[in-house]
Amino acid sequence: MHPRKRAADRQSKIPLTSMDASPILHLQKSRLLSESETEGGTMKGVNGNILRVDLTTGKLAVQAIPEDHYRLYLGGRGLIAYTLLTEVPKGIDPFGPENRLVFALGTLTGHPFVGSGRNSVGCKSPLSGAYGESEAGGFWGAELKRAGFEAIIVEGISPKPVYLSIRDGIAEIRDADHLWGLETADTQAAIQEELKDKRIRAAVIGPAGEKRVRFACILNDITHAAGRTGMGAVMGSKRLKAIAVRGSRPPEVADKEKLHALNRWMHQNYKEISKHWRYGTGSDMIAYEAAGNTPVRNFKGGRFPGVEKINVQLLCKKYLEKMDNCYGCPIRCKRVVKLQEPFIVDPIYGGPEYETLAALGSNCGIDNLEALMKANEICNRYGIDTISTGVAISFAMECTEKGILSREDTDGLDLSFGNAESMLQMVEHIALRKGFGDLLAEGTKRASEKIGKGSGELAMQVKGAEIPMHEPRHKQAMGLHYSMHVAGADHSTGIHDTETLDKDTGAKLYRKGFSAQLTNYLGICKFVPWSEDQVREAVEYITGWPVTTQDLMQAVERGVALARIFNIREGFSEKDDALPNRFEVSPSDGPLKGLDPERFAESRKTYYRLMGWDESGAPTPSRLAELQIGWAARYLSP
Repeated sequence: MHPRKRAADRQSKIPLTSMDASPILHLQKSRLLSESETEGGTMKGVNGNILRVDLTTGKLAVQAIPEDHYRLYLGGRGLIAYTLLTEVPKGIDPFGPENRLVFALGTLTGHPFVGSGRNSVGCKSPLSGAYGESEAGGFWGAELKRAGFEAIIVEGISPKPVYLSIRDGIAEIRDADHLWGLETADTQAAIQEELKDKRIRAAVIGPAGEKRVRFACILNDITHAAGRTGMGAVMGSKRLKAIAVRGSRPPEVADKEKLHALNRWMHQNYKEISKHWRYGTGSDMIAYEAAGNTPVRNFKGGRFPGVEKINVQLLCKKYLEKMDNCYGCPIRCKRVVKLQEPFIVDPIYGGPEYETLAALGSNCGIDNLEALMKANEICNRYGIDTISTGVAISFAMECTEKGILSREDTDGLDLSFGNAESMLQMVEHIALRKGFGDLLAEGTKRASEKIGKGSGELAMQVKGAEIPMHEPRHKQAMGLHYSMHVAGADHSTGIHDTETLDKDTGAKLYRKGFSAQLTNYLGICKFVPWSEDQVREAVEYITGWPVTTQDLMQAVERGVALARIFNIREGFSEKDDALPNRFEVSPSDGPLKGLDPERFAESRKTYYRLMGWDESGAPTPSRLAELQIGWAARYLSP
């Protein structure tokens, strides 16, 4: 029997508990928003509503977003930064009830604008203890927009597993005892069966989130992961299994004709523009390896001839079922793969992206394509970030190579570079916190602190977040961004510049960095090559606001400043704006050269100055005042 059918049958035989009859929950089944409110209220293009969820009490409420507030922060990452700084007390446990888990849409999310299918998720990260945030694509964000909300802010801890159901302004907390322990696809299938609607979109966690693996992710539509910094672990700590959404009322836009004309332009030109994405992410993987961009053996560097066996062209030629897409996007850059032997890989879990192929492939010294397809499926089934998983395993492999770890330490597995079978077993051990996997599930920073013996030098992380699959010695401006980014090393918000560090790098990152991050405030995909001016026009056509590009960039800077202050309040400083020492060393072979520490420090100093930060990396009161967030300076006080 198919696993999704099994799950639905199992669910239907388990009666709902008395929780459904709870007076508090019964009250929450009433409509929270009127029809006019779900159609956008007084603002154009945005709903202006936040759904507040207190899982400790079971209470739901709606909070209005003032228009001037929304124009300042734009939604998405801006709303998350504001919420975490103003609502999360200093020093709290990320797994405690006071942490907020914020799901936020961008200004453009869910509108007829190619690439507008993304949403952000944020909280105090259990991986780093710093500001945590991640993004995901798919259709869930657009569905939430049509259901009447711009954001969901979750606090508290439920006394038992629950999930949240939202439909056109009606929100309900429902029992999830029968879902707890299910894998991600089974969870979505069971919810759709229970609510009798196959078109429901669900953001779910798997067993890894339930077990609070510190880099567990949240999956939209099974294959679109908010993967970084442990969002799924916090969702699991709150005993929130899923958020199921169905909506039918998109908010009215200010100028429908101009928006449609702009969107038609992309639809008419995307075939030429999207040639690069014919194979999805990683189309340039062979060239990446030759240039030194693809990490090899825990970022030790050097050449990896095995890239010829794990590149995406070969993957598509042998195993591609179809190319898939996100909401409103014709580019279809998502691979769906199927395999029957030597492993069974279910196409419902999509296929590996570049980051996955590199993290679990070249960075672990593995050139077995079929094993990488299976590893990706396991990560999506259980709900863990493929980047952190791969870096954690490569860390253990190098510890094994150097004699720091033995088979007795690693569940009897031979964690040597290149051992695909042991890699697959360790992925599952991490997801289920089994044996040595329980330690790696804490992340490489905590694992190295527990292991000791100099293993900290082998932990490839920044602020606790494992480094993504773009080598800082090749993309040196990206390396600078990795070091200073508020959520730790993150490739989706940096600039992919391959020039060597020089006196202008800090200024270049300052100029281009806001544009690179704007997508996460607006809820759009950076793979769709809209120009800055086209994006500005879209914001104007949707909202009616007369905005400039500078207005948008300043909104990004506000969010960065608030997140930076959050980290400073949590004890982070300029000392944490650093890469592992490994990246100052030139590998013995290949094109990479070590980073110049003096140039790196000078570039960081330039960036601080242009951002209006002092020498400690703290935003100055005068810059905060210029950004219209002078109130935030009080959070810098001891």
